Amino acid sequence: MIRRINLSGNPNLGVYISVTDNVALVPLNLPEVMEKNIKEALEIDVLRTSISGSSLAGALAVGNSNGFLVSRHTMDREMEAMQKAGINVEKMPDRHTAVGNIILVNDNGALVSPDISDKSVDIINKVLEVDVYQTTIAKFNIIGSVGIVTNKGALLHPQTTQSELKIVEDVLKVPTDVGTVNRGIGLVGACSAANSNGVLVGEITTGPEMARIEEALGFLEGYL
Repeated sequence: MIRRINLSGNPNLGVYISVTDNVALVPLNLPEVMEKNIKEALEIDVLRTSISGSSLAGALAVGNSNGFLVSRHTMDREMEAMQKAGINVEKMPDRHTAVGNIILVNDNGALVSPDISDKSVDIINKVLEVDVYQTTIAKFNIIGSVGIVTNKGALLHPQTTQSELKIVEDVLKVPTDVGTVNRGIGLVGACSAANSNGVLVGEITTGPEMARIEEALGFLEGYL
């Protein structure tokens, strides 16, 4: 299911929500209507938690069906809450704490910023159980912000080069396209949340943008 919705008036959903095929990490103060929409559109459970004391779960956490990686500043009680919910979670040691902004991952592979250390690459490989490849997208290092991927497809910043598109398809093993959300915004990862069951985008996302997202991510049921 594809659905347009804002988070308390904010269309930048991917900053606040971190999604896999199993669970969505969401802010503690998430409105009930938004929780309902996430559960219905993405067909997953929702875990309310802060990350590093912040509501920015989408920026500070990233994962796939095998687990989550979080900012090195994530508190013990936050780690325990995720572990209690059955989530395999590990802190990233690098100084770059917005791990959701610099990692693009599905169950087939992981693309990461060239800024990530070899130690972090090893942790990604171990926790998420995927091969890791360092690259840019659209010449940006914030590849988690300029791309969104599921196990069915990927949508990337419109300035993504052909060589970068090929890398994404080879590593993540899904069809790939370029597009925008929220009336021309290329930060598709920061402005949307998606898994293999559905996708959420901001209310101002246009019809043509929705059609491109629908095609790229493999959702054929239409949009709301």
